[in-house]
Amino acid sequence: MNAPFNLESYLVNGVEKVVSGILKTTLHNPKESGFMARYAAQSRRAGKLREAAQKEGQHIPPFLIASITTQCNLHCKGCYARANHSCYDDHGPTGNAPQLLRADQWERVFRQAADLGIGFILLAGGEPFVRRDVLTIAGEYPDILFPVFTNGTMFDLDYLDLLDRKRNIIPIISIEGGQKTTDARRGAGIYQRIHSAMRELHNRGLLFGASVTVTKRNLDEVLSDSFINELSANGCKAIVYVEYVPIDHQTADLALDDQTRVLMAQRLDDARESHSELLMVSFPGDEKKSGGCLAAGRGFFHINAFGGAEPCPFSPYSDINVADTSLLEALQSSLFQNLQRQGNLTQDHIGGCVLFAQEAQVKLLLKNPL
Repeated sequence: MNAPFNLESYLVNGVEKVVSGILKTTLHNPKESGFMARYAAQSRRAGKLREAAQKEGQHIPPFLIASITTQCNLHCKGCYARANHSCYDDHGPTGNAPQLLRADQWERVFRQAADLGIGFILLAGGEPFVRRDVLTIAGEYPDILFPVFTNGTMFDLDYLDLLDRKRNIIPIISIEGGQKTTDARRGAGIYQRIHSAMRELHNRGLLFGASVTVTKRNLDEVLSDSFINELSANGCKAIVYVEYVPIDHQTADLALDDQTRVLMAQRLDDARESHSELLMVSFPGDEKKSGGCLAAGRGFFHINAFGGAEPCPFSPYSDINVADTSLLEALQSSLFQNLQRQGNLTQDHIGGCVLFAQEAQVKLLLKNPL
């Protein structure tokens, strides 16, 4: 029988495994191997900081998700962010609406994260590559890896130069499968632009990964050997499989059910065995195998583009803002603590996100904290 799967350990150990593999295979690329050697040492230091905090009764998650913008240049079908009014063609509402966090405020977040031992900050949006100011600042924090979830359409020469100089910024490019599947959701011609970007990154010796939204329709395709082999051959080092979260009842049939979720888990286990060169993660499937949702500070939490500390991007509710408080205080928010104490994070669910399925309960906790 296989040992119980622990997502937090897999993520930390898996990234360290990828780093170790890169060190062995990039002797011809001193920039990559040099950075990875330094980061490996820093990752161990961050782990010790979290261990010390744990002994003092304060759990520090190793990961943070930061949505640094509401702006996006694509209109993908079924986009949760647009349906949730957290993504726009421009910078979103003006007037009395909250203001996007400034670059210097994001720098404060990154600095505090490094001090706490948070070694991975996943940058999202919108399309995070519209925030050149924030990405430039992220490059100044080599103690943190910044996977950037991107549609892969904005890699100009200046960005390629930044990625070459600041190896801690790692693009994670969204792809839906083959050309037909990707273009059907993301727009005509996007598949070719994605593959052109991957080839350019690979040719320059730059580390990148891929992100895949999994539905009942594309599950077979995106977990096939041919799809994974193609990504690996293109230089991809990590694949993040994200179960589709319905934007309304009309799209609920696209979400995985128990049967297809079991099938996905089996195929993912097989893929991990046959593709040891890749780090593969599934959300929230891996969370179920690891004892429940890791949101609300158990393994990560989310900061939205306006500074609100939220359990996760699919549960966009907040009772505290990092523009007004510290990262540590945000971790101790009443909402996060109540979600953990009440067992909301370990409840079973049928959709792609346990807290998304408990929206009414989360709102109630926000309105009437215990």
